[in-house]
Order: sequence, then C-alpha cells, then structure tokens
Amino acid sequence: MKLIKLNKLRIGVLMLMFLISCSESYLEVEPKGTSLEENYYKNEAEAYSGLVAVYDIIGKQSKGFENMIALLNSGSDDHYTGGGSSTDGSQLQGFSNYTIDPSTIATSYWTDFYQGIFRANTLLLKLPDVDMEESLKNRFAAETKALRAIYYFELVRLFGNIPLITTPLTSDEFYTVVQANPNDVYAQIEADLLEAIPDLPMTLDLANEAGRLTRGAGKAILGKVYLYQGKNTEAATQLAEVNGTPGSTSSFGYKLLDNFADLWVISNTYNTESIIEIAHTNKSNADWGFWGSGADEGNSLNIMVCPRGFTRTSGSSAPDYVSGWGFSIITQDLYDTMSGDPRFDSTIEDIQAWSDAGQVEYEHSYQNTGYYLKKFMPLKSDTSTGGGADALNYKQHTYMIRLADTYLMEAEALGGTGARAQALLDAVRARVGLSSIPVTMEAIYNERRMELAGEGHRWYDLVRTGRAATVLADRGFVAGKNEILPIPLPELENTALVQNPNY
Repeated sequence: MKLIKLNKLRIGVLMLMFLISCSESYLEVEPKGTSLEENYYKNEAEAYSGLVAVYDIIGKQSKGFENMIALLNSGSDDHYTGGGSSTDGSQLQGFSNYTIDPSTIATSYWTDFYQGIFRANTLLLKLPDVDMEESLKNRFAAETKALRAIYYFELVRLFGNIPLITTPLTSDEFYTVVQANPNDVYAQIEADLLEAIPDLPMTLDLANEAGRLTRGAGKAILGKVYLYQGKNTEAATQLAEVNGTPGSTSSFGYKLLDNFADLWVISNTYNTESIIEIAHTNKSNADWGFWGSGADEGNSLNIMVCPRGFTRTSGSSAPDYVSGWGFSIITQDLYDTMSGDPRFDSTIEDIQAWSDAGQVEYEHSYQNTGYYLKKFMPLKSDTSTGGGADALNYKQHTYMIRLADTYLMEAEALGGTGARAQALLDAVRARVGLSSIPVTMEAIYNERRMELAGEGHRWYDLVRTGRAATVLADRGFVAGKNEILPIPLPELENTALVQNPNY
C-alpha cells in the first residue's frame, strides 16, 4: 500500500528498493544488492522513493491473505475464521481455536514488519547526506521514525519478545541478534514518535500527499502506545489534543462523520474521521504471481469476507455482493449483542436470512452462522475492470485509526469517569442516535465493541484489559501463553532467538 501518490514513482526505482531492502526472512537471509545501496539516496527523488518503500508495509493491515485485520478478527470472540474448511487458512484457524504453534504461524507477520524496519533504518542512515532542502529532509525523517514506531508497535503487541534493531545489520550480525526487553522496545517507540511529531505536518495537500502521516496521526499513535502501557495520564494528554472538544472539529481538522454508514462508502476516502488510512487501488493490476508483495495494492480483505458461491436468484432484491471466500464469519454472540444497535445494518449482513427468503444462494463457510462482515463486503459493481485478477483488485480503503477510536481510548485513559469521559462516550453514541448512558469502563469497552466491530481491534482490547482469558476460554485461550503469538519456526533456526513461553 503506497500512501504517497504512485503516479510520481518509477517502477524501476521501486524494484531497486526491493532489491536493497527486502529479504524473504529478515533475520536469516543476507540482503543482496549492497553495491546498489551504497550508491543510492543521492537526491530528493531517491529519498522520496525510499520513503514510499517504508510506507509500503503499513498496507499489511488489509493487503494480502495474511493481512492483520483478518488475523486479529479470527482470534476474537466476534468472529470465526470461516473459509472453506478447518484447514483453509491454517494460521487463521489456529489462532481462532488457539492451537497455533511455531510451525503453523505465517512468517510474514514477523518478517513483513521487520522488512519495514530495515527500510526505515536504511533511509534514516542515508538521509543526512542526501542533497535536499533541510525542512523536507526533516519531514522525511519524521515520517520514517513514526512508521518505524508503528511497525515495532505491531511486533511487540503480537510477539512480545522481539529484537530491537535501529541501524542496518551487517551480514555477520544476522545470526547473533537477540531479543530485547519489551519495555526497551516501547521506550524506542515513544522516542521515535516524540522526535517525529514536531516535524510532521498539521495538515496535508490531499491532491498530492493523501495518506501520509500528520502530527495528529503521530499523537494518536503515541496516545495509543501510552494506553497499552498503562500510562493513562500521558495517553489522555495526547489523545485530548487529537480529539479536541467532543463532537466538534479538532485543531487537526478531525470530526466525527454525521452518518456512521458513510464511513463504509468506498468513495468517501480521507474523510474528517480518518486519522491513519490504508489506501488501496484497483489499478495496480495485482495478480496471483505477486499477490501480497509490495507490488500488490488491492484490498484483499474485501474478497476474503464475502460469502462463498454467492449468487442472487432471479428477481432478487438482495444486494449484489461479490462471491468471495467466506472468512471473518460473525459469531452469534456479536450478532445478538449488536441486535438493535443502529450500527448493526452497516456492520453485519445476514446472508442466511436472504437465503431463507429465496433471494440468494451461497455455500456455507466452515463454522457458518450466516452472518457476514458487511463493512468490507464489495458489490459486483465495485469489481475492477482493469488488468490482473479481479479478486485481488478491490479499492476500498481501511482505517488503522479513526476518530471514534481515539474518543473511546481517551475516555478509557481518563479512567471511565468524569465530565470529559462522559462527553467523549456521549459523542460516539449521539452520532448513531443513541442516548447518553453513565460512563464506566464497562460502558466504554462495550461501545468499542459495537463501534469498531470487525476492524481488528477486539482481540487487542481483550488482551490489554486482561479479559481475554475469560472471554476466550471456550476458544482454548490459555493465560500466560496466548496473549502473544509464537515466533515463527524459521526465525529461530540458526539464530540466537528464543521461543516465547509455553510454545
């Protein structure tokens, strides 16, 4: 996912970046093309291409089969993995029933983020010597540090015990690197964000810069990082700047959309509620030969969540959804919990009800409930008419952080009490026509579940608040083990890395 405008880049430049900064397994394979790297980053255009390569990894949220939203949904109580069978997407199935182990977890959840870190480290090393205007150089460095912080935040939450690498490794260092204390990783994340924020822009020129990180985005990430560490005072301070007066427009230009359903209108990109947005396109000609790579810019989540074998019957009034792969099935519990909530109709599609009415036909997914994740279900009219595989070229953007999320995080950081926490909760509810309820931590947790359903937040929310072992007990979640994932087996071979406890 290249958030910086792609029409300004040459494919050859990107291929060079992949040669010098990618490896199939970050800690195992010596990077190739060192001579190219030594001669690169001479000018602004090359530094810009390097920055695009760093941004590319953020697309893992919804790009490729091994995307983060599909993974995190599978592990939560709101979803079953679904798919064609109990072995379809083995790493997703294993996460859903907590049988995942070092041999079944996909290595990309580790290697992709380290690939982004390697690219960031390389660019930060080279930037001081690049011939370009100093203020622009400072902005490039700020964006790179913020992205490195995001990638380390993903890794430390997923795996806990990870190497902390802030400079490019030499070939003889790959096999001796060790894991850092998670507290040290969080300290580096905070340092990167605190250094980056002053040099990030307040606003963007959306015609040329859409999707790049802003100061508000940096503060939103920093607030979230503080919240995950229990630094609630610091979290509330950062998030209050992002949020401004609840229900109004903040100093960064953020404002809740009036209509919740408008969040899922595919053309409604970079709206006032969007803080960090993952861009996708139907014009990258993505095909099976490079699906999930840096050249693939389609939204894979779209095809994954649509019902399998879906067709409308003659004269049907049902929406004309794409026939997909049937993943991220909605559980009966989430269906029952959201029933009657105004956000239900934008979140859940009851395909079984359409089927019972004779309006559609579809194949049942594994663990089928008949309920599907409507937020990301494209219609046939959304299918690309360009090159590549139709299934891999959907263009819906996804939100990594949006304003309702930061409202509720701030309310939580405030301890779920007080006038401001009440106002933040009320604003999220008022937007969908719900009346005020007394603010409590439980009310905030429940609101997050309703508001952010299917967006990949639920599993982390359960783990960080200590509720996972209880809520996910019937899935097989084991306290002291399943709060983090196993390190993929290939990353341990011939290295100094140690497997996570109890795996």
